[in-house]
Amino acid sequence: MKVDETIFKAYDIRGIYPDSINEDIAYRIGQGFSKFTKPLGEVMIGMDVRLHSEAIKNAVIKGLTDAGINVVDVGLMSTDMLYFGVGNYKFEGGLQSTASHNPPEWHGLKMVEKGPAPITYEHGITQVRDFVISGEKLSSDKIGAVRKMDIWDDYCKHILSWIDVAKIKPMKVVLNPNFGLGGKIFERIVEAGKLPIEIIKLNFEPDGNFPKGRPDPFIPENRIEFAELVKTSGADLGITWDADSDRVFFCADGGLFVEPYFLNTVLIKQMLAKSPGEKIVYDPRYTWALLDAINENGGTPVLSRVGHSYIKEILRDQNALFGAESSGHTYYRDYWHSDCGMIPPMQVLEYLSETGSKLSDVVAPVLGKYFISGEINSDVTDKEGKMNEIAEKYKDAEVSRLDGVAIEYSDYRFCVRPSNTESLLRLTLEAKSKELMEVKRDEVLAIIRS
Repeated sequence: MKVDETIFKAYDIRGIYPDSINEDIAYRIGQGFSKFTKPLGEVMIGMDVRLHSEAIKNAVIKGLTDAGINVVDVGLMSTDMLYFGVGNYKFEGGLQSTASHNPPEWHGLKMVEKGPAPITYEHGITQVRDFVISGEKLSSDKIGAVRKMDIWDDYCKHILSWIDVAKIKPMKVVLNPNFGLGGKIFERIVEAGKLPIEIIKLNFEPDGNFPKGRPDPFIPENRIEFAELVKTSGADLGITWDADSDRVFFCADGGLFVEPYFLNTVLIKQMLAKSPGEKIVYDPRYTWALLDAINENGGTPVLSRVGHSYIKEILRDQNALFGAESSGHTYYRDYWHSDCGMIPPMQVLEYLSETGSKLSDVVAPVLGKYFISGEINSDVTDKEGKMNEIAEKYKDAEVSRLDGVAIEYSDYRFCVRPSNTESLLRLTLEAKSKELMEVKRDEVLAIIRS
């Protein structure tokens, strides 16, 4: 069997169906997962709404059960339910049939060991890849059993446990799950908690065709329709997720899209108000607003490389309370050191209810203090050489090589780092005025693209 090795990414497995990932490959991935993790008990598996996710899931189940592994099939779920399920029920590992925010022709798998502990390229994915390529087949005297389980109710109860449900005040909220499961899950949480939330639905019904394109709110053009509905409906806020619902984004009243970088300052305040003096993890893409929020609220900042495996590792090693990425991933020590797309909306609802504030007023001070470029990607042949060139040009600044190259002056700073999954350099820049941000953004981009 010919195997496309490029489907084995930094954090997961993704390819085009049926050319590079299909039922045969999925079967072998299930077997490779079994060989790598050596589970002593049950393994959990679920799926997103993609057209062939169920076929991929079933092929993985066959690969696991042929190897003698007992499987718990939880059906449709978000990716953060993978972490909840494996952690809450103490399963021996888990897989999610998903390709996250990629277009509909993409399919894949995310995997965790018991804990849940991340399976990454360095730890697990390469071993699964090598097994798939080898053509080896595992068999067992006893075929593993499969049982079905619904984890939605327990998941909703857990999410509600993060807030004081009685404090939530009536609000009107636009939900845009981008045809994934996020809206249905949020709706179930609202029903379970009897929250006084009026839901306005956009792109709400799950549809694996993703009829409006790539289901990713990180893309600016995907925010226009969402922000406009928040504005015209008079909603108190809007919430949007990517297709597998593990990344969450917000729109304030009046239609103001709030970048995760700025929204994370609200979450930091909430976390430190309940757990003073704890460590908060952040990454080098944007830092100033996060450091302000951490320091002003009595926390201790801890810097991490970009990427879920690095942040989860630091959360564990440092016993940190919380971690936030500007990409919309939000991590919690007490959510099994994992990211969750539903806890942040609950925390924002609680914060707005407690303070009686509008989200636009809450984020206004930080929006007026720091100005950001957004993530700008460039195709670069010699990524390392280009980063070295940048480090030399700006050597009079404070320079960090923790993750790519980060340059910091008193009035602006930026980070240029290679993508973990694509052949790109990514620029993020912030400055203390809009004019300076634009000048320095263009200056650095000219160097990257020269």
